Amino acid sequence: MRFSSQLLLFGQLLVNVPLALSLKVDADSADSLKSAAQTAAASAVNFYNNRDPSVRNIPGQFYNTWWEGGAFFTFLINYWHWTGDDQYNDIVNKGMLWQKGDSNDFDPSNASLYMGNDDQEFWALAAATAIEQKFPDVPNNPSWLSLAQGAFNDFVDRWNQDKAECGGGLRWQVNSIQGSGYNSKNAISNGNFFQLAARLARYTNNDSYTIWANTVYDWTLSVPLLDNKTWFLNDSIQISQDCGAPSPQQWSYNYGSYIAGLAYMYNITNGGAKYKTGIDGLMTQLFKTFFPEQFGGNTLSEVSCEPYHDCNRDQIIYKGLITNWLSLVSQLAPYTLGEIEPKLKASAEAAGTQCSGPNNECGIVWHNATWDGSSGIEQEMAALSAFANTLVLYQSAQSGSYTPPNKPAPVTSNTGGNSTSDPSGGQSRGGEQSLPTPKKVNAGDRAGAAILTIVFTTAWIGMMVWVAYGEFGF
Repeated sequence: MRFSSQLLLFGQLLVNVPLALSLKVDADSADSLKSAAQTAAASAVNFYNNRDPSVRNIPGQFYNTWWEGGAFFTFLINYWHWTGDDQYNDIVNKGMLWQKGDSNDFDPSNASLYMGNDDQEFWALAAATAIEQKFPDVPNNPSWLSLAQGAFNDFVDRWNQDKAECGGGLRWQVNSIQGSGYNSKNAISNGNFFQLAARLARYTNNDSYTIWANTVYDWTLSVPLLDNKTWFLNDSIQISQDCGAPSPQQWSYNYGSYIAGLAYMYNITNGGAKYKTGIDGLMTQLFKTFFPEQFGGNTLSEVSCEPYHDCNRDQIIYKGLITNWLSLVSQLAPYTLGEIEPKLKASAEAAGTQCSGPNNECGIVWHNATWDGSSGIEQEMAALSAFANTLVLYQSAQSGSYTPPNKPAPVTSNTGGNSTSDPSGGQSRGGEQSLPTPKKVNAGDRAGAAILTIVFTTAWIGMMVWVAYGEFGF
């Protein structure tokens, strides 16, 4: 009887718990990748539509984080590009345009006080993705190109070449209220600025963007952020410590952002040696560090947090950014495809195995053979990017039979791009935002405050007596 009761209970559990089957992605099949991307996109959008009630009615706003919306829309634009499925395009349009800000530069009032340069840059890079993939501009609204240009102009305005400011570079945080972040200049803020400048240079064929791309990259090599002998990329440096005290913590997206920027510059210059050297050096470090040999050497892992089971929401997304950027690099610097292809394939298949939670929910640690028990929109975003961007391998007859519906990418203004330009946009707040210093309190201020307190208290007591008399007849 006891055994039968346990068996009956087990059977009931099987009925009530969703089957945990992985997506079983075959990276040698475009149809398999497309199907997996459709599943992950639907799940990510479901999380988005059911996010915290406090932000649910604000298009593009995630709970307690702002930059993730820019990454989310980048991945959905890529999804549309590689699969042709346009059912989520309206979500992208509403979110991007809601968060564009009054000056059309992705500096909205709901995010500006605690915004980092890197946060704003991820929205600008989403706009750059839109223009390069011919994601349609929305009539009677600013174009995607003008929004990217507006944000770019903000970053130019925040660039300070004073020696005390490290001779250039963008701070991590825009506002002085963010003390430690405001005092540091970090790799991702400057890597994203470099990448954005390079992308605008390639798209518009405007030399001013090229000059800025080189300015940012050369500055990165001039301070203890990037060593062009070892190609080790530090996370940040401290302004108050003579632009030193580099933080050596390793994050994949730091490498990926610079590699993507270098690939655009390599493409512009028809194989410039300066940029090829940078691509090769940084890509070697990226592959050695974030595709560990113990997991086969081709599966992406965020090594500074995954082994310790403490990746935060932001860090979960980094792998999605890497697969996005490697897809671009393989197109802009085609000689890299042979190295990139096995990385994209193995990572997509591993992500599919990890998407074996209830209703195919995806986990974080792709090299695990079974679902790690985590779930969230960030996990779905990372997997979606891996599935969709691996379809880059099947965009030509030489690589397979699959033909993406919206190829080629990334386009330029001379090869089919049609987003309208506004190079004078942005610059809504004029550089770094230092909050007013509170006035020092002196003896006169204290005396005045005491008098005001006595007057207010006396008036309040008198009002309460009058109300009591009128109400109760005292």
